[in-house]
This record gives sequence, C-alpha cells and structure tokens, in this order.
Amino acid sequence: MPQAKTNLFEDDLQELSQLFKALGHPARLQILKFLSKQNTCFSGDINDIVPLGRTTVNQHIAELKKAGLIKSSTQGTKTNYCLNNDGISKLNQLGISFLSEIQCSSCNTNEC
Repeated sequence: MPQAKTNLFEDDLQELSQLFKALGHPARLQILKFLSKQNTCFSGDINDIVPLGRTTVNQHIAELKKAGLIKSSTQGTKTNYCLNNDGISKLNQLGISFLSEIQCSSCNTNEC
C-alpha cells in the first residue's frame, strides 16, 4: 500500500497539522474557550453553548477529543468534559515553536 503523503513530513509538523485542523472551526474554538473558563470539569450539555445542532456539536467534540485537546467521562446519564492539559500543553509548545520559526524579519518591506 502506498505511503500517505503526510508521512513524508516531520512528526512535529504532522502533529501540529492535526492540532491546527482541530482548531479549524469556530465551534471548536468556542468549546475550548468555554471549557477553559470552568473551574472544574463541565457536567452539562455543551449543545447549550454552541448554536448548532446536537449531532454537529457531537462531531466537533469528537474532533477535539481525537486531537487530544479535551477529554470526557460519563457518570450515569451525565458526561463531564474537561480540557486535556497534556494536549493543550502540546499545542502551546508546538504552536509557539512553529510560529516563532516562521517569523520574517524582512516582512515589513513591500517586496515579495
């Protein structure tokens, strides 16, 4: 079977790409922002904070979980949602490193 094209790139770039992909929708950003403001895991209906249908919100939650940015646990009929501190730390580390690498000292000129 042929190798996936993403495998041709450095591991850090592949991982960062997946994290950025998870951040690529305003609903996911809103969920992360909401969870970051909670003092504890949120036990409730995230659908109440995102103006989209339940199925769509669940898909966005699944993408954030797949990227390792949030985690959840079920207790009875309630689901608790929390930021995954390890995933958020990884995003910060990789994101800051990448963004500092692509800063351009000559970008203030009009030359391209």
